[in-house]
Amino acid sequence: MNYREKADYWLSVDGLDKKFKSEIRNMTDEELKEAFTNDLEFGTGGIRGKLGPGTNRLNIYVVRKATLGFGRYLIKNVKKALQRGVVISFDNRHMSKEFSIEAAHVLTSLGFEHVFCYNSLRPTPQLSWTVRHLKAAGGIMITASHNPKEYNGYKAYNEEGCQLNLDEAEEVIKEINNVESMFQITVSQNHKNVHFLYDEYDEEYRDDVSTIRLNPNCKKDFKIVYTPLHGTGAVYIPRFLSEFGYDVTPVAQQMVNDPEFGAVSSSNPENAVAFDKAKVLANRIGAKIMLATDPDADRLGIGILHNGNWQLLTGNELAAIIFNYICMNKAKTPGWPKGKAYLFSTIVSSQLTTKIANKYGLITVLTLTGFKFIGEQAKKIEGKGEYVFGYEESYGCLIKDTVRDKDAFQACLMALEAASYYYEQGKDLVDVLEEIYKEFGCFRSSQANIQLEGLEGQAKINQIMNYFRTNDIKLEGFDIVSVEDYVKSTSKDVKTGAVSKLTLPKSNVIKFNLADGGWFVLRPSGTEPKIKVYAEAVGNGIEETTIACEKLKGAVLDIVNKI
Repeated sequence: MNYREKADYWLSVDGLDKKFKSEIRNMTDEELKEAFTNDLEFGTGGIRGKLGPGTNRLNIYVVRKATLGFGRYLIKNVKKALQRGVVISFDNRHMSKEFSIEAAHVLTSLGFEHVFCYNSLRPTPQLSWTVRHLKAAGGIMITASHNPKEYNGYKAYNEEGCQLNLDEAEEVIKEINNVESMFQITVSQNHKNVHFLYDEYDEEYRDDVSTIRLNPNCKKDFKIVYTPLHGTGAVYIPRFLSEFGYDVTPVAQQMVNDPEFGAVSSSNPENAVAFDKAKVLANRIGAKIMLATDPDADRLGIGILHNGNWQLLTGNELAAIIFNYICMNKAKTPGWPKGKAYLFSTIVSSQLTTKIANKYGLITVLTLTGFKFIGEQAKKIEGKGEYVFGYEESYGCLIKDTVRDKDAFQACLMALEAASYYYEQGKDLVDVLEEIYKEFGCFRSSQANIQLEGLEGQAKINQIMNYFRTNDIKLEGFDIVSVEDYVKSTSKDVKTGAVSKLTLPKSNVIKFNLADGGWFVLRPSGTEPKIKVYAEAVGNGIEETTIACEKLKGAVLDIVNKI
């Protein structure tokens, strides 16, 4: 069916939400095309899309269909899945709780004896932890992370509390595609199998996270401002940090559970404007640190008052500080690391942490972008080695792998401990970062997000990727020595033409490596209508390396803009 026929079919469905029927009838032709031409796909990270009627929008029918496919997959592939059950949590977005209830009822209709459904919003890492803690067969998190308010999403987790890996996702997609009609899915009213979780596991989760501390008795005589950006971090992060002795003042307007994100300029802690209100409060009360977690509280942004000015750290910078702090303290234990100890990072994250890992004798494992890949690798070393640290450049890290996803609460706790430790020595975290650069070399990273909405935008993204994939790319002032194409699974030496095989899974990513150790990457986002350009330069001084990085990114964008 074409998009008009799909829309007419929706209008003909008995019992379709009356509001949806009205919206469809009032859509322009272009809006119908966007809503009905494609089906919202279940990818390796689940589903994410704009809310509303249509096959290319997120709504109760799409959620039911995804849950039916996921539930059937669990029954076929996970031992005693019906008895072990599924855990469900959600964030603050429009329809989040409603979607969680719809998912719970689909699962009970399949015969799941236990669906553990959080009664109010909880962070993504707590969902992961709860799956592992209850030994459930899987989990579902209703969230669109940091996307704009028009979006929501659906993340599926395996029995390890990790987002589905590629093989698992492929099998779930097959099950979803076998669902004949999203309008004829049985939705059980068997409430006795839905077990609502209130706050009974909050303290256990907090206690588990508390074990990551290395110097818990450091002085905590400095003020902190915290914002959850209207999201799930408000549930307990400021309270728990206070219980650990930190002087935390929340941004009151942003502690409200608001799906409209009314008091924030951005719900993404990667964006400086997300800190606007926090900065006003921090200056008023004399705070030294600002913390911001994204709506599902798996990522952390941090601002440091340095020489009278606020400096926001990137995900790569904070990861380097935390990882170096962990290694430095663990190295005080004689014989550490004993056996094999691991750092997990991604192909678009800074190589600085690899340098730190080499100093302390750790093995670095690089994965594709997506914490599901790090969680998958963490599973592989169970009983064989020590998980020390895992992170992505996009402001997410994990210190203790009783969670198998990014965890902003862990990041908050370790960042503040490191800050306390260094404040006692008269240094802030920016001073520490500069010391790290002096020891390991200066690594400066940057990225650009090119927003390309709709069908036309997707076509443009494909055109850009195809151009970089099929043309001999040259950048003035930069020496490209190799090209890694993760669709073809090949690495090509530019000078000799020699081709070697890449071992990571296939993905629509192209990485260009430079002679001086720098690199740049092009990658379409898996969750938003955008293409991302990443760049990293390596040098000696901060200023000159920052300039080189921006020049590198600019040269790539010049090509992109001409396509």
